[in-house]
Amino acid sequence: MSVRQRNVLWTFLCCGLGVAMVSLDNLVVITALPSIRGDLGGSIQQLEWTVNAYTLTYSVLMLTGAALGDRFGRRRMFGIGMGVFVIASAAAALAPGIGALIAARAVQGLGAALLMPLNLTILTEAAPVRRRGALLGAMSAVEGVAIAMGPLLGGAVVEHLSWQWIFWINVPIGAVVLPVARWKLAESHGPSPRLDLVGTVLASAGLFGIVFGIINGHADHWTSVRVLLSLAGGAALLIAFVRWERRAEHPMFPMKLFRHRTFSAMNVAGLLMFAGMFGSVFLLTQFLQGPRGYTPLEAGLRILPWTAVPVFVAPLVGLVSDRVGGRTIVALGLAFQALGLGWIAARASPGVPYPSLIPALVLCGLGMTFYFSPTANMVMSAVDAGERGMASGAISALRELGGVLGIAVLASVFSAHGDLTTADRFTDGMVPAVWTGVALIACGALAVLLVPRRPRDGRSAGPEPAVPGCVGDLV
Repeated sequence: MSVRQRNVLWTFLCCGLGVAMVSLDNLVVITALPSIRGDLGGSIQQLEWTVNAYTLTYSVLMLTGAALGDRFGRRRMFGIGMGVFVIASAAAALAPGIGALIAARAVQGLGAALLMPLNLTILTEAAPVRRRGALLGAMSAVEGVAIAMGPLLGGAVVEHLSWQWIFWINVPIGAVVLPVARWKLAESHGPSPRLDLVGTVLASAGLFGIVFGIINGHADHWTSVRVLLSLAGGAALLIAFVRWERRAEHPMFPMKLFRHRTFSAMNVAGLLMFAGMFGSVFLLTQFLQGPRGYTPLEAGLRILPWTAVPVFVAPLVGLVSDRVGGRTIVALGLAFQALGLGWIAARASPGVPYPSLIPALVLCGLGMTFYFSPTANMVMSAVDAGERGMASGAISALRELGGVLGIAVLASVFSAHGDLTTADRFTDGMVPAVWTGVALIACGALAVLLVPRRPRDGRSAGPEPAVPGCVGDLV
């Protein structure tokens, strides 16, 4: 293996560990909530905010993280984000009360927002063109597996160690990644010579209003004054953001990106996919622990047919997508995901035999793999090289927004038809909620069909920037 190939491998390892840490912390806390309440106390609403505080800062500041990376250096901001994430993880593990834990989780989300949107850009510029699809496919698979493995890892850690270790585990990983990233990652910048401060503030404030309204929609009711004002204010600020960006000399987010059909369609599909998947996984883990009576670890193990499939299938899918294109593969993946969740919704009952759900879980695993593997390469190849930082930030932000929206919407559907009092009532609420998730993912599959059969390649706009010590003579 040459020095340049080793540097590509180091880049993948650094970015992959960053993606895994950030993605795991999305759902890893869910199975630990009863233990956290036993140690720190707190109301149900406060426990919910141990999840929501992370989601809020993470999704709201994603575009800001991408903009800061473009302006001040992607490797530099990746390192700062990793450092913030690790310090906040230690603070969460040491939290003396529920308020301190919520604050630490919010800072964790800040660190995640700084490092997450830069991963794809750093890896894209380091990867040889002929191997980019496979590498980005593998990275997307890492993200998908980490999201799905969150409940399993959380259950195992809580059952055999303590809830604090779901945060402590990030510290040694970050301590290893930080010096390696400084040593091995190549620095790169975006095309804008200065930061668009007005655009950054408008985007952050607008997304905050939208996400805050969605998070509180279920608890406060969607027609409450606070929720409606939050959603309306956020929408107004985002409209102002779009108008500002169209006139700005050095915009934070180039609106011309949405002229690319591939970019627009894949962002819509990503939002709908994450909405349906996150909301369904949230309910499925509760179903296995509630009506089915499994422990957190047992519930996580029973989701393995879903989460283990990408480990074996993702590399092959990434290689195939390089040859045949990702449009058909992604649409097929969303169809598999919808079919798997539809199978679960059709079979769900308090006494359903677990083996009858295994084919559905395998279908979901195939769907997740087929969706994640080609997506990153499709989006990053659809835009010019200088726009990849913001493209990565946009798709990451919309996916996270989709996850927030999915949990809120499916929880509202659940509450309208059932409750937590008995196994039958839980199933009454879960079935229509999961069917809602199926409908969202099916709409995502239709959005993918808007992608051109031969998507524009961003490399056609000019020579791809060489990454010292990585790509040079491999391209």
